Parts: sequence; structure tokens; C-alpha cells
Amino acid sequence: MKIRMKRLKMIFWADENGRITPIRFLMKQDDASVIKVGSIRVMERKEEKLAGNRMLIFVCQSVVAGQQKVFELKYEIATCRWFLYKM
Repeated sequence: MKIRMKRLKMIFWADENGRITPIRFLMKQDDASVIKVGSIRVMERKEEKLAGNRMLIFVCQSVVAGQQKVFELKYEIATCRWFLYKM
């Protein structure tokens, strides 16, 4: 997997306990095209602290451009931003 750290537009679900689950996202590429990824299956979730910044890490699987891919999403808790970390 290649490290990308790209900002995303994310749709996610939060349950009554505040646990969030990503559902689908949009990502702009360098050539200004947009990739839409849906039906995300979360395989693992964990929390890390990077330079004092808390982040939730989601290891996910979905179909991207017609191929099954495994990727990592990061959610920055302090700023409420989503990133595609690895793909």
C-alpha cells in the first residue's frame, strides 16, 4: 500500500454511543477527476496519537475502479477531518 494522505469528503454513520463508521467517500485526484468509493467494509478500527494529535484509524475494504482494494482511512478528532492514508 502506498501512503497518500489525501483529504476526503466522507459520509459516515455515528451510533448512540458516538462510535463512527465510514460509509462512502469522494476523493479528488491530481488530474482533477473524482473517485467515488461506496459500500465500505470496516475490517479493523484503532486509535493512535501522532504528535499529540488523536486519530481514529480504519482499515477498510471496498471496490475502487472495478477492483477490490484494502485501504486505511484516518479521522482527525480535533479538526473532524477525514484522510485516505494508504491505498
